[in-house]
This record gives sequence, structure tokens and C-alpha cells, in this order.
Amino acid sequence: SQKQPCLPNENTPAAAAYKGEAWLFLGVANSDALLYDDEFQEAKSRFPKNLRIDYALSREQENKKGGKMYIQDKVEEYADEVFEKLNNGAHIYFCGLKGMMPGIQDMLKEACAKKDIDYDA
Repeated sequence: SQKQPCLPNENTPAAAAYKGEAWLFLGVANSDALLYDDEFQEAKSRFPKNLRIDYALSREQENKKGGKMYIQDKVEEYADEVFEKLNNGAHIYFCGLKGMMPGIQDMLKEACAKKDIDYDA
């Protein structure tokens, strides 16, 4: 059995003290395969200022180039906002199969180049 994700709506001291924003980019093939969607939607409804969710549904959505929508495409849609948050101290974590990382790294390098940021620094 899979462990439930830690959500801000859990009754824990850490959840009660949390005042930041968690932004989840969740990628799956189809909307019927969304992991823990009921729990995420409940948390989002209870804490709308603390949880933001964007989906990349590879078999249901298209990226701006007309191809399948993957995590890197969804993050790229919000690149300006993501980089603003990173510049203000946010952290970014990617979880999933290691085969997805080259596409994510390519997108980040491209976004950095557009912003005149040295990706390798």
C-alpha cells in the first residue's frame, strides 16, 4: 500500500505552523490516473493560499508546440513565476522516473538562457 502524501490539512504541528505556498505540478497520462486527487483537492479548498496544483496530462493536453503535455511543459508555462519564486528563496523538487529528468533539465537550461541566467553556476 502507498503512504498518503503529507498535506497541510493534516492535524500536525508542522501543518498548523505552515504559512508558505506549496505548488504541485503533477504529471500523469490521463485525468483518471491522478494520484490522491481527492486529498489534494480537499487540502486546496481548505488552504487555497497555501496549495496550488497544476496538472500535466500527457494524453489529454497539448503543449505549446502541439505535442504531449509533460511536467517540463507545464513548468515552462509558468517559468517567469517559477523563477521569481526561486529568486526569492523557493526550492524546487522533482519526483518521478529518472528518465523524465533530461527533458526537465533541458527546459530549465532553455528558460535560464532566456533570462540570461547561468544554469550551471
